[in-house]
Amino acid sequence: MTAITSVKDLRLKFPGVESLLFKDFSLSIEKGEKVLIVGPSGSGKSTLLQVLTGLIPNSVEIPMKADQISIPDSWGFLFQDPDTQFCMPYVDEELAFVLENLQVPQEKMKHYMIQYLTQVGLSFDDIHTNIQTLSGGMKQRLAIASVLALEPDVLFLDEPTAMLDPDGTQEVWETIKEIGEDKTLIIVEHKIEHIVDFVDRVIILGENGKIIADGTTQEIFKNYKTTLIEQGIWYPTVWEDYLKAINKPTPIVNSIKDGKPAVSLANFSGFRRREKKIDIKEQNFYPGEWITIVGKNGAGKSTLLHAMMNLIKTKGSYYIFNQDYRKIDSLTDYLTFVFQNPEFQFVTNSVYEEVAYTLRIEKWSEKRIDKRVEELLGIFNLTNVKQNHPYQLSMGQKRRLSVAAAIVKEQPILLLDEPTFGQDAKNTFTVLEQLENLRKLGTTIIMVTHDLQITEHFATRIIEVHNGKIVEDCCPSEYLYKSTDKLVNVN
Repeated sequence: MTAITSVKDLRLKFPGVESLLFKDFSLSIEKGEKVLIVGPSGSGKSTLLQVLTGLIPNSVEIPMKADQISIPDSWGFLFQDPDTQFCMPYVDEELAFVLENLQVPQEKMKHYMIQYLTQVGLSFDDIHTNIQTLSGGMKQRLAIASVLALEPDVLFLDEPTAMLDPDGTQEVWETIKEIGEDKTLIIVEHKIEHIVDFVDRVIILGENGKIIADGTTQEIFKNYKTTLIEQGIWYPTVWEDYLKAINKPTPIVNSIKDGKPAVSLANFSGFRRREKKIDIKEQNFYPGEWITIVGKNGAGKSTLLHAMMNLIKTKGSYYIFNQDYRKIDSLTDYLTFVFQNPEFQFVTNSVYEEVAYTLRIEKWSEKRIDKRVEELLGIFNLTNVKQNHPYQLSMGQKRRLSVAAAIVKEQPILLLDEPTFGQDAKNTFTVLEQLENLRKLGTTIIMVTHDLQITEHFATRIIEVHNGKIVEDCCPSEYLYKSTDKLVNVN
């Protein structure tokens, strides 16, 4: 068979990085194959997809050489970060941009727009909706719809469901499987439980961008489990094995509500463009709690965190350790925040300086700064990229950097928006363990997540948000097991 996409003897090096990411790397993919590429964070999975499409170096100028590259004639690419996908400001204009390039008559466009949006579970009262008003998960669905509209022969999918809720993840994969039956699919994905029965080939990349294993799905997950564990890669029973290894019970916090709340909200509202998006009647969060906020995409989870950080207009009562937040000179003395998109919080030109930034503002000594920064870089597996620009990192590395920079000062209240998406298994557990250490010291952790495994095994409390209101507030076990439809993402 003739390869539909291939590369021979690839050599690639990012500017400012000493070592090659790929050295004499070769790969060939045949027409109709469904290929899953796995590997630790920073192993070059996303970069490889961009090379196989010609995005590197034609659109993204990165020094590389290859003896031969074969690029598909008809392909669609779904980026890990949906914001990098969009060309137009409005939903209808984004889809129209694709349809115009396919020479679809204008009078037929709306029909196709609705068709592709429906396929990914999106509907709008007004299709002329500003994309930047959408939640991260809704943006991801829209990005998938725009790729489906191309009707390409080859689909390159880079973490296509990273920001989606469990139901949305399942729905989108069902759609991709249906439309991709007769197409070639090349997938980078951490949520492999949804596709192990769909892909027919799995490629394992190591940390240095070399192929460790390449075989059928059954062969890889049966014969290379030790390799997957060593590389910190997700595999079907990874949570089960992790919990057995550490013998970790679900955290229990006794009588915590007898103490002073870290955060008190009453008749608290958050607004976007004058529209009320969050409406909290009364809520208290206590020191030592790990609260996971769950709910469907667009429910208002991220908006709640933005309101608590005073990033959007708010009304109502909001107290931090019995102090009115409006009378606190600097909220960041008490709260720190990890954005859903890590690039939103980067302010320096190197990984080291990003972690050191807050400490320099606090006027720590250089010796003390260096000790703390090196400690966190080591914990979060970022030491080898400490001189890199944050934008040069993989998504998993960016996410770990954003967490490291947020916790460097150890404020008593930590707000996190999807801190583990795009992470390999090893680094996910590292992040969770560091957060658990902070919780044991009394930090209040308020975390938006779609991963119900995290909720089950780390949270002390779960809050479900729907249409900007809290509709559930209970312990994780009660929430997860009261109905079977809550168990979508739990093994």
